[in-house]
Amino acid sequence: MFPFFWLIDTAIGFYKWVVIAAVVVSLLVNFGVLDTRNRLVWQIGEFLERATEPALRPIRNVLPNFGAIDISPLVLIVLLHFAQLLLWQTFDALR
Repeated sequence: MFPFFWLIDTAIGFYKWVVIAAVVVSLLVNFGVLDTRNRLVWQIGEFLERATEPALRPIRNVLPNFGAIDISPLVLIVLLHFAQLLLWQTFDALR
């Protein structure tokens, strides 16, 4: 049973890093540090957006509008961390 829980925990942890990378790339593009006309930068940004947008969109629909500040990635990371804690609580209860 442990390898199954470990795999899920690792996937959640990896997804948290994908969300963080998406935020960093988005900030770098918005501040003009990275240029999306570069094909590699565009592909990385597109991949990160496609990987995170399905999870961020419902959170953005629920949160109030804060103008230019988007806290939905922070909320998603907290929810993912909560899911990891819940996963290990479930594992401990099944042991």
